[in-house]
Amino acid sequence: MRLNAVTVGTSHPKMLAEFYARLLGTVPAEVDEDWALVRTPGGMAVNFELERQFRPPVWPSEPGSQVATQHLDIEVDDLGAATAHAVACGAVLAEVQPQQDVRVLFDPDGHPFCLFLG
Repeated sequence: MRLNAVTVGTSHPKMLAEFYARLLGTVPAEVDEDWALVRTPGGMAVNFELERQFRPPVWPSEPGSQVATQHLDIEVDDLGAATAHAVACGAVLAEVQPQQDVRVLFDPDGHPFCLFLG
């Protein structure tokens, strides 16, 4: 068995695939109305699947709110430059930053993701 992809539920598969492709310096490999695929430079694939009842998670979690059950971790060499690039691509920096060598951001559909120094 080999894990080769993760699938993210979203209200906008095409938009999110375009965002992560820009962020990672690639282009979406496949896109249709309900599903999109981005192959990352490191070989991992990220799928974006339409969830008609999608609600953006709240992070950090709060009682009674939608919980982020997973998030993407992206290794970077320069945390400041990578954070600026992510924001320029459309990400939003989270108010809460729990670690000095990690930056938590939100993608355009509200999923948290982390940039971390490798």
